[in-house]
Amino acid sequence: MRFLHNTHSNMVLRNSMIFDKNSRITVSFYKYIFIKEPKKFRDSLYKFFSKFNVLGRVYIANEGINAQVSILKKSYKKFITFMKNFFIIFKNIDINEALDYRKSFWVLRIKVKKKLLCDDLSVDFFNSNIVGKYLSAEEVNIMFEDRDSIFVDMRNNYEYQIGHFENAINYPVNTFREQLHNLVDFLKNYRDKKIIMYCTGGIRCEKSTAWIKYNGFKYVYHIKGGIIKYVNDAKKNKLPIKFKGKNFVFDERMSEKVSNDILGVCKQCSCVCDVYTNCFNNFCHNLFIQCRSCRKKFHSCCSINCINYLRKKYKYS
Repeated sequence: MRFLHNTHSNMVLRNSMIFDKNSRITVSFYKYIFIKEPKKFRDSLYKFFSKFNVLGRVYIANEGINAQVSILKKSYKKFITFMKNFFIIFKNIDINEALDYRKSFWVLRIKVKKKLLCDDLSVDFFNSNIVGKYLSAEEVNIMFEDRDSIFVDMRNNYEYQIGHFENAINYPVNTFREQLHNLVDFLKNYRDKKIIMYCTGGIRCEKSTAWIKYNGFKYVYHIKGGIIKYVNDAKKNKLPIKFKGKNFVFDERMSEKVSNDILGVCKQCSCVCDVYTNCFNNFCHNLFIQCRSCRKKFHSCCSINCINYLRKKYKYS
């Protein structure tokens, strides 16, 4: 079978997104469910998403699906209805709408993977029926008043730096795999506490709570739908929002503003800042926080070495 894929260049697709005046809604969803033929399912999904001009990133594995996609606002309700009726696995799936309406994706990529989340653990521990207890936004806020509760941020360190729940702890690494490998030891002094885990949309916590329950932790919870659903539900029900700063997202937007608090600092001058940039040197492409002043001073590079490399390569002063 011919592999279904994009036929236009990345530049053409990106420019098409930038100049497109149609409003879009960014959503995320995941589901741990057995998919017998991931490749076949991938092609069916690609055809369906392309028909509705859906853009975004989708991962499919035998164990389920994880997706972040951008849908045309004018066809949003029709698409969601069709998707849930056309594909059985989406029938009762929870859809997380983004916190803002900025443009997020410019291409559709659907990939088949061995696992939705790479953990490299030597034991087959995961059971989607044996995970932490889900918490609603209201229950999350109640937990903040409980002295026996501890909030654990299951995102990467660079996500945590620009926004997190008040007093939440985070194991400072930049991959979920490394975080999961160290999680049990990291939490060893909190075995008798109520552990509330959270991440962007919920999928990382699904696996993380299963892992610590497998290792004997008893009082394990996670925020249903992650940060995105918590903030949306708190706003809807006029509840205090305990998350401060920005929610990091893996698309063109880079982040979603939740509160006016600025928690990060510029890597180069240490001033208060929460804006990420990728080093202008494509051979480095380091993701780091950089203020406007340093962006101008360092030419959007992360270091003098990168500036010097570009000067030498392109022969400018």
